[in-house]
This record gives sequence, structure tokens and C-alpha cells, in this order.
Amino acid sequence: MRGLSFPALPTSILGISAFFHDSAAALVQDGVIVAASEEERFSRIKQDDRFPTQAAAWCLEHAGLTPKELDAVVFYEKPLVKFGRILETALATAPFGFPQFVRAMPAWLQRKLHLPREIDRGLGGSYEGPIFFTTHHESHAASAFFPSPFERAAILTLDGVGEWSTATWGVGRGNTLELREEMRFPHSPGLLYSAFTQWCGFRVNSGEYKLMGLAPYGEPRFAQAILDRVVRLHDDGSFWLDQRCFDYVGGLRMTSRRLHAILGGPPRAPEAPITQREMDVAASIQRVIEEIVLRMARHVHAQTGERALCMAGGVALNCVANGRLLREGPFEQLWIQPAAGDAGGAIGAALAHWHVHRGEPRTVQPGDAQRGSLLGPAIRGLDARAELESLGAVVEVHDDESILEAITAELESGRIVGHVEGRAEFGPRALGCRSILGDPRDPSMQRRMNVAIKFRESFRPFAPAVLAGREREWFDLDAESPYMLLVAPISADRRTAITSDAGLRGLDRLKAIRSQIPAVTHVDGSARVQTVDSDRAPRFAAILAAFERRTGCPVLVNTSFNIRGEPIVHDARDAYRCFMFTDMDTLVVGNLLMRKDRQPPMAGAEEYRRSFKLD
Repeated sequence: MRGLSFPALPTSILGISAFFHDSAAALVQDGVIVAASEEERFSRIKQDDRFPTQAAAWCLEHAGLTPKELDAVVFYEKPLVKFGRILETALATAPFGFPQFVRAMPAWLQRKLHLPREIDRGLGGSYEGPIFFTTHHESHAASAFFPSPFERAAILTLDGVGEWSTATWGVGRGNTLELREEMRFPHSPGLLYSAFTQWCGFRVNSGEYKLMGLAPYGEPRFAQAILDRVVRLHDDGSFWLDQRCFDYVGGLRMTSRRLHAILGGPPRAPEAPITQREMDVAASIQRVIEEIVLRMARHVHAQTGERALCMAGGVALNCVANGRLLREGPFEQLWIQPAAGDAGGAIGAALAHWHVHRGEPRTVQPGDAQRGSLLGPAIRGLDARAELESLGAVVEVHDDESILEAITAELESGRIVGHVEGRAEFGPRALGCRSILGDPRDPSMQRRMNVAIKFRESFRPFAPAVLAGREREWFDLDAESPYMLLVAPISADRRTAITSDAGLRGLDRLKAIRSQIPAVTHVDGSARVQTVDSDRAPRFAAILAAFERRTGCPVLVNTSFNIRGEPIVHDARDAYRCFMFTDMDTLVVGNLLMRKDRQPPMAGAEEYRRSFKLD
């Protein structure tokens, strides 16, 4: 009709990462990140690498779209270039590389070389629009810079390997992004760290957190030998790896006998007792990776002169290195993509297409444009209550005020609380919406959470969540850390005189009380800090404020709501089962509260625990 006008529909771009690990989908509309989720949250398969069919469907449902209404689908790397690297590597290592080549081929021949077909299938066969591809490290770089709070910044990406690149640096300005230098396979910071992860008996692509957590228990007595005989490190942070020490190029293992000899013996078997040697090796490779990161950052700063640095790639999740970079590095400001691994590539691919390839303008958001990384599905009160009661749950219903008092009363009494509220976090860290919470002042809390709830090694540390603006009272931290990606020392006036540490070695050092918040204080006096503000996480900030009113302490233990080997809980049913099959005391879903001692018995605990692979 004449005179009527209709608002233009937003341009909708779906980013996809898949077929390696941590498959994910992300929806960007007119440059705004609307929804993002990992496939594992739906499938309940940890690090699910399949096409993110369920995650993509949810992203579209959340925005009220059908696949036909998408303007573009963007895949986070270029599979043909990656396949070329695999072929070239197989030829270069023949005949020894043949077993690895044969093992890789089925996935390539069945899925990875047929991306248009897989995308069509994954979207229900109804998508008819264009498909684009970014490079792996362009996706990482875009995920780091475009959501950041900076109009211009240097960019550093570090991971295992994409097509050929293993680390890159560049510059972002406005809606542009330029990668200027790269390191190439097989010389890789991510593969180096993963090789030592496997040597210490942990799983590659999931056990790197363990290696980082184990490092403070050891001494870096192998660090110089690694730098002398394994890693030729240059002033700019680039390095050459002696491939005689590794077997990941043409073999089926990460490390070789040559490296085993340098480290004093064969790798630790998974689940075997951890010895001082593994602790010292962990400390050594952690020291080396920190030196690599610091040298790279200094080089990038010297080349660009930028004041801010953005980071992504799996190595950017090494929060100990990040903390040193913030304290000792040349950059004044640091922003790290919360989903820095491959999952975040889905966001980066979509944003790269919108800004770089379409040339669309970018508006810098205060704080950042990641929206607290609360980009996943939401828990809805009425639906959750019906689902919980169908499982036999005995539920207390609260209002917005009384639920805060009930939660903090439980925490003050030493009880462990599972907390599910609002939209799910995107990335590997629970930030208060799919979290298990505890009192950090309780010296027994770390062991209780690790052994009786998470079913994992007692040495693995937990993070403190602290009210934003109060972090300097408790930690030597001069920046916000909303995504739990920075490690900082406990403030000197919060530490306690250690009288019980004499003669303790190895994991026994856990027994010493080092601060007023021992449950989140690592053996080296540091902590992986999350700052919580009411803009990004209003409910969690309110819980912390209520806990401080009760106790004088604005800090809580925060760990992801799952057991070892399980993805973070997705819905009320997942949360209730995890609650019932562990020694968690209390479950909160929205404004619904459940106390363990009032719940009827629930069969299947052992089957539940066995259903997840060890991490």
C-alpha cells in the first residue's frame, strides 16, 4: 500500500565450527551476536565434533528464523587448504606417516570434503543461500577483535593448527582486520603444550587445564633442557620445534622416545598416581609457554605500537600466562575471547564475514559486545518446574528477593549449591548461570567439590568470583576479569602466615592454609579471578552482594555445573540428575530451590557416572 513502509529485516549470518572438537554455531544479525552454543550442550557428548545440528537449530529458533531466511552461512576454516596440508605432510613423512593418514581419511572422505552437503543436511535440507569460508586464524582473530571494547588493537592468535598457521598476529581498526605474520605447522604453541599434556597422562584438547593446574606444585627444573634441546625460541616469540622429540606429524602419538629421555622417563599412564616428576614437567612447560607468549606480545607491541591487545586460540585460555602478560607485558589493556578455542571460531567466522568481507561498519560497545557470553539457551521458570516435578523433585518456590536470602543462607552454612539461571554461557567457563557455588573461606571446600562432586583430581583449582570493583581488595589485579581468564596473586593483606607447610611436598601442599579464602587459593598464592558486575550478570552479582551482607566476604567459589567428563548442564533435567548423583547439598533453578535431604531417592548414580568419559 502507498505510504506504508516496513522495517528492513536484519541480515542474518550463521557461523559454524565443526569436525575437529568443540563444534558450535553462532548467529549474528546486523553485526550483533544474537545466539551461540556448543553442540555438546545438546548432545551431552563432551567436545562433540559433529556438525552442530542442534546448536544451529536452537540459534535459528531463538531468533524466529528458518534456514531459508539466513543470508549466509560461514564455515570457520578452509577445508581444502587444510586437506592439502594433510596430504603434503603424509607425502613428506612417507611411509611412516601412512597409518595416521589412513586413520584421518574416513572423516575427510565422508564429511570434511563435502561441506556444502553437510551444511545442507545439518540445516534440515532447506538452506538455499551462499556458503562462505574464512581461514581458521582469521576466525580466531575476528572473534578476538570485533567483540572487544577497542576501536583499534593489536591481535594475537595462538593454537594448535588451522590450515597451516599455528600462531598469527595482526591489527584491527574499526571494521577492518589485517593479519601480518604467522607461524606454520609443525611448529606450534598449542601442539607443544598438548604434547606435554599427553606425556603427563592427560587427554589432549581437554587436559591442558589440568597441566596448568598441576604446574604450581612442581619446580621448572626441565625448562632449560626444553629450551636447549626441544624448542629453539627466538626473540620475537617464534620458535622451531625439534621434530625428533615429537610424533604428531607422521605418527599416532604426540611425543617420541627422544623427549622421554630428556624428561627422565616414559609418559605417565592415564589415571596412574601423579609423581613429583610430572609436577616438575608441568611447571617447566608452563614456564616455557609463558615465555613464548610474553616474547610474542613484546614483538607485536614493538611492530604495531598499539596500546591494547586482543587474543584468541586455545593457548589464550592459559590464564596463568594471561595474568603474567597483563602484569609484565607491554600492553595497557587486554581482551581475550571467552570462547577462545574452536567453538569461538563460529562467532569469528560470522563477524569476519559481516565486517571484513561485506565491509559493514562496527560500533564499539562499552565493556564488550560479548554480552557477558550469556549467549546460550535460557531456563524458563514454569517449564523448569514442570520438568523437575516430573522427576519427583520436591521444590520450594521463592520470589526474587527470598531466593537470594535462601541461597546465601545455604552457602554461609557450608553447603554446596548448584545454580542454574537465565541464559547459558558460551565457552568453557561457567560464569554464574550454570555454576556450582561454595564458601571460599571453608578450608575443606576445594577437596569436597573436587572429590565428592566433580569426581576429579584433588589438585585441580577452583576460581573465585568477586564483585566487580572489589577485586583490588582481595587480589593484585588492576583490570576487570569477567570471563575468568586472568590469574592474579592474592593480596598480601588477605594472605595468612603459613605454619602448616613445613615438610609438605607435592599434592600434600594442598593442606596448608594460605589466605582468608583458602578454597580458591592455589599453592603458589594465586587465583583465577572472575569479576562479576550487574550489567553482565545481574543475578550472580546480587548473590555475591547478599553473601557479603551476611559474611563480610564478597567472594564465592565458582566452578562449572558438571561432573568430570560431562558437558556443563543444559537444562533442568541435567541439573537435577547431576545434583542427585553427587554430594551437592542444594539445587537452585531460577527461583526454585531443592534441598537434598528432602528429595526422594533416585536410581542410576553409577550408570550416570560411567556414561561420561574421563577428561
